[in-house]
Amino acid sequence: MPEGPEIRRVADRLGRQLVGRRLDRVWFAFEALKPEAQGLVGQRVSRIDSWGKALLTYVEDGRVLYSHNQLYGRWKLHRAGRVVQTARSLRVYLEAEGRSASLYSASDVSLWHAARLGDHPFLSRLGPDLLTHGVCADALAARLADPRWCRRRLGGSLLDQGLVAGIGNYLRSEILFFAGVSHRLRPIDLEAPALHRLATAMVDVTHQAYRLAGVTNRDHWVEKARQSGASRRGWRFAVFERDGQPCHACGTTIRRDSVASRRLYYCPTCQCFP
Repeated sequence: MPEGPEIRRVADRLGRQLVGRRLDRVWFAFEALKPEAQGLVGQRVSRIDSWGKALLTYVEDGRVLYSHNQLYGRWKLHRAGRVVQTARSLRVYLEAEGRSASLYSASDVSLWHAARLGDHPFLSRLGPDLLTHGVCADALAARLADPRWCRRRLGGSLLDQGLVAGIGNYLRSEILFFAGVSHRLRPIDLEAPALHRLATAMVDVTHQAYRLAGVTNRDHWVEKARQSGASRRGWRFAVFERDGQPCHACGTTIRRDSVASRRLYYCPTCQCFP
């Protein structure tokens, strides 16, 4: 499933397609939403945000189209009137001033007023989004030290969307590696410099993955791997999916574990283990 950086990039592409334009046609596959479609026609799209793995399309009258791609959902952008060749099922169609956006295969779509988003059953449980809500490392370190999170092992809590929205499996492994801490530790086990280093890695790795389309590895390690003939899958990450291979930093063999029923990769030398 795509993680926060990938969804933020989708939001950006949708924004370039629709923001500032008036909706000329709106269509929903969902019976509960069909009566709302005509009322959106003529409204200008004001912005498109991501929050974790959800997309929020705001229109000027204060309504917000919530959509979650889950595992199979996919937005496709195209010219108005163009027939998209796909076997996927169309769920949402938005057309604005000659440009269109079609959502396929998603099942979690609803319409809200912006003032009521806090009541949304999914959004109300989410923590801040590092790419949308401008969270700094100091604020994130304080959040990690909060009683709700400080005694939970990092391997599980980093996947909890209530802590931070948008961190998934590959980001978890990469963040812990660059922070130099074990997934077995808890925030309360870390001294202040290590806690801040973890918070900084959470912000920096997430932002790098956003900027570089999912690449979290360091530039010089990427270049070295490329020169050796590695594919993108071989140089994209520092540790994720690299079990059995040498650590870029120290040469120790990268290991794989299962934590919170998900794959986790780590360097037993670079990351402090209890």
